[in-house]
Amino acid sequence: MLLFLSLGLLFFNCKKNDDPVIEEEEILEEPEEEIIEVDVTVQSFIWQTMNAYYFWQNEVNDLADDRFSTFSDYAKYLTDFPDPVAFFYDELLFSEDKFSVLNENYRDLLNAFAGISKSNGVEFGLSRFAESDAIFGYVHYIVPNSDAATKEIKRGDVFTGVNGQTLTIANYEDLLFGDSDTYTLNMADIVDSAITPNDKEVTLTKEDNLVEDPLLVSKVLEVNGQKIGYLMYNQFAGGSEEQLNQAFGEFKSEGIVDLVLDLRYNLGGLGVTANVLASLIYSANEEELFYKVRYNDKIQGTVEPGFGETFFTATTGSTNGNTNTPLNNLNLGRVFVIATGGSASSSELVMNGLAPYIEVIHVGTTTVGKNQGSATFVDDPENGNVYNEERENYINPDNQWAVQPIIMLAENADGFSDYYNGLVPDIALEEDVENMGVLGNIDEPLLARTIQEITGASAKRTFDVQFPVNLVTSSKMFTPMKNNLIIQKVPSSTKAELLAPSKKE
Repeated sequence: MLLFLSLGLLFFNCKKNDDPVIEEEEILEEPEEEIIEVDVTVQSFIWQTMNAYYFWQNEVNDLADDRFSTFSDYAKYLTDFPDPVAFFYDELLFSEDKFSVLNENYRDLLNAFAGISKSNGVEFGLSRFAESDAIFGYVHYIVPNSDAATKEIKRGDVFTGVNGQTLTIANYEDLLFGDSDTYTLNMADIVDSAITPNDKEVTLTKEDNLVEDPLLVSKVLEVNGQKIGYLMYNQFAGGSEEQLNQAFGEFKSEGIVDLVLDLRYNLGGLGVTANVLASLIYSANEEELFYKVRYNDKIQGTVEPGFGETFFTATTGSTNGNTNTPLNNLNLGRVFVIATGGSASSSELVMNGLAPYIEVIHVGTTTVGKNQGSATFVDDPENGNVYNEERENYINPDNQWAVQPIIMLAENADGFSDYYNGLVPDIALEEDVENMGVLGNIDEPLLARTIQEITGASAKRTFDVQFPVNLVTSSKMFTPMKNNLIIQKVPSSTKAELLAPSKKE
């Protein structure tokens, strides 16, 4: 039996019984047997991967190494769960796990990690009306070169319906994130902190393979004689390291003294990209620890000392088409980060990883609280199911599913990782739906408040929020990239240890 199971079709004997009418003198015969085929390839791949790598493996009874006494027990168990999605989310996840993901096609995940998705280009939040099941949407930003970029819709616009139906808690998923690629937004106006539907409609169509530039805004602001770099970075997308380096090269040549890093809508991405960004801000000293990871008990006991430690870097790296370019790091002693409830994972990793070395001033609201990381696994038993782009031909062609489970906890150089409930702002300020402002403009409220802190200028402007958000969710939460810190270095010792049921008689 293979060390790592690709179970394929399990065969079980069942009795046919059509309950025929039997005459009194009829001789009773044993009903003939039929073979029932049960394909549990996907379920076996999921279980084996979770048993090997899942951070909470020892907290889930069905993932225990001694869960099955025989291979037959294991096989029968898998057949009880014909739906892989329900098997993964309902049976195998630890109760506190909010972030592990299963995807039917691993390429969807890989595209998302590179900033490629099926989208109409409107990134938005959904907020609940007070004491009501009705909700409304408000536009965060429009992705350039998208379908929405050709329509009359912009940041700060509000909508209350889709295809003539009022948005509610019960229907928004079907209307906005359902099977239809085209829908019409029913827009609304905000007057005196009240939302009133108007007659304007905007029809949008989702496009395949839309590539979003994660650097939405990069500019140098000059305020009261001070040069301030501003970078709005919306996803830690693989391949964007060279762009980041170029942006920081411009900051460096302009002689900026302070940097505002805007991560308010950044739900995460690749850990290697987070490492490059943190190094650009602080240091290229490859002997200083950026972060370290802790795996599940089974893995942690097998890894070599120092495995899982990531140090600051001096180059962009040579992955994802990068050319291993020296970094234009700024060697800053402080950084101002705009972060909110739409900031997670790799965004929080940058903030937490820099904290032992420089002052990180957080402006905005409490972040999501994702102090864990995941990796991508596919059906490639010889490589321990760890995805490797050089092994595409080894992935089981009959199983294209991917598991993106939480496999580690991230700690900074001080050993701090306790931000499960989010990173709390030093300067609290919510976005105001009635006054969203223009991103990168010095009058945009969150940026204006940050600049006020940087310059120490007299507080001539108040920042009272007239229409705060009662956030339900956002458009980015319905993409594979939601709340991800993706690590690419997985302990190799686990690759030869797959796993309990396959070793039983």
